[in-house]
Amino acid sequence: MPRDEFSEMRAFLEVARARSFTRAAAKLGVTRSALSHTIRAMEERLGVRLLSRTTRDVAPTAAGERLVESIEPHFESIAAGISAISALRGKPSGQVRIVCPDDAVDLVFRPRLPAFLRDYPDINVELIVDNGFTNIVERQFDAGVRLGEAIARDMVAVRIGPDVRYSVVGSPDYFARRAAPNSPQDLTRHDCINLRLPTSGALYAWEFRKNGREFSVRVDGQLTLNNIAPALDAALDGIGLAYAPKDIVQPYVESDQLQEVLADWCPTFQGYHLYYPSRRNPSPAFGTFVAAFRYQSR
Repeated sequence: MPRDEFSEMRAFLEVARARSFTRAAAKLGVTRSALSHTIRAMEERLGVRLLSRTTRDVAPTAAGERLVESIEPHFESIAAGISAISALRGKPSGQVRIVCPDDAVDLVFRPRLPAFLRDYPDINVELIVDNGFTNIVERQFDAGVRLGEAIARDMVAVRIGPDVRYSVVGSPDYFARRAAPNSPQDLTRHDCINLRLPTSGALYAWEFRKNGREFSVRVDGQLTLNNIAPALDAALDGIGLAYAPKDIVQPYVESDQLQEVLADWCPTFQGYHLYYPSRRNPSPAFGTFVAAFRYQSR
């Protein structure tokens, strides 16, 4: 196959997978206009339209889908062959791409990443923070991170952290103005910092659990955010109450910067897990990453 045709096919496959010229161009290290020109030239050479383009989306046409099904296994075989050869070096190498929620960075990865990167200098780790339910296959991630109960049954799940207990916290300044809630229902009369869910667009309903009863409370407040870290900052600033993992808020509670309320009602969830599709030939880099971050209970 001529080199130009191989480059065209790789370019087309990346756009079809990412469903975005911008994301595909960034991965290939070319400009968006250059990539668009390559695809247009390929379509003209083949005499068929491969991609349907709108202002919001890029998707393969029927002919494009057929071409993806034909060439994708060959590119995957090439990638697997390169990974197999790199394994002969004695040390794993390559890139590992993970998508995870923002609090998992602090709870799971930050404590262990420095040692991992020192031990495996030829492995590059890309952590993308996204609180939505990302399609890891379509976005070409090696794995995603979710709490145990949120993982689809058809995915391989590897536990990478302990159970996660949530807390409701506010600043001393806030409680100087407002009486502490005695039950979750009291939260409807408080200023709470809402969390917008990126996938559904809905506001997250705070979850509670006591004496075998589970329920949610839809809270209200002047501020809505889409990440836990700025919500915690807002609580520290006295704006309102925040709902966040206890391990993250605990240092602020111990230093009296935040006060915990409703502790008897706050639930504990299954810890964070890596999840990924079943695969025959995981790369040595990814296999090493999974082994290193697998949670070992004490």
